[in-house]
Amino acid sequence: MQIVKSIPGLRRAIRKARRGGRTIGFVPTMGALHEGHLSLIRKARQETDRVVVSIFVNPIQFDRRSDFQSYPRLLSRDAKMAAKAGAHLVFVPSARDMVPSDFQTSVEVGGLSRRWEGRFRPGHFRGVATIVTKLFHLVEPDVAYFGQKDAQQARVVQQLTQDLNFNLRLKVLPTVREPGGLAMSSRNRLLSSRARRSSRVLFRALQEGQRLIEWGERRGSVVVRRMRQIIRRERGVRIDYLAIVDPRTLEPIEKLRGEIEILLAVWVGEVRLIDNIQCCVPS
Repeated sequence: MQIVKSIPGLRRAIRKARRGGRTIGFVPTMGALHEGHLSLIRKARQETDRVVVSIFVNPIQFDRRSDFQSYPRLLSRDAKMAAKAGAHLVFVPSARDMVPSDFQTSVEVGGLSRRWEGRFRPGHFRGVATIVTKLFHLVEPDVAYFGQKDAQQARVVQQLTQDLNFNLRLKVLPTVREPGGLAMSSRNRLLSSRARRSSRVLFRALQEGQRLIEWGERRGSVVVRRMRQIIRRERGVRIDYLAIVDPRTLEPIEKLRGEIEILLAVWVGEVRLIDNIQCCVPS
């Protein structure tokens, strides 16, 4: 496996990788890899000829400087894990290359970016969309792979890909969970042992919401109220948002039918976690 740190080096490697009509799969990450990332890399290896993984802690998607500074950086470990999962190339650009001091361009996906995460993390999705656009431009993948755990991000990138006519397919793969149900995330390593136990309440609440719907409840407000009750019983946990939305528009819905998505963001101690679950509700 090759590690490339410069944009010119990446472009040379991409030209070489494409020889003979070979296809490229791309998995963008911020590092601190876990099984969720590895599942994307393995899928890319199955479906494409060459797999590129980027590792870049994107400074322009963080709304809090302290969050950016504390984000785990484990390059040596991550490179070994990516190679074992099937990556051919790991791109590790510097902030100077990706967002130099005279950088002035941004990409914003309108309405989809303003709710939920966008409300609580101003500018977050503008930072995501700008760097994803730049990475798509540099890597020129045939297929790009994202995880369902970051549901709103995946939807924003889907819209971005459609609106800017990127010549690639976007694949969103299922959330990978720890044995207790906690969605795998790079932030999980920041949880204390007590907070990790408390964090299981997220999945319990999602399961209860899904159960209520399966039992015939069609009022979104009733499902949300029950989920909030479950989460609020857990000490040291507070809710940023919990909503049932249309998966395409991300608008909240009250009468549940067809495809729906339950989104939540919760603080467990000092660590903010997000999760979601998708359901198909019979009419």
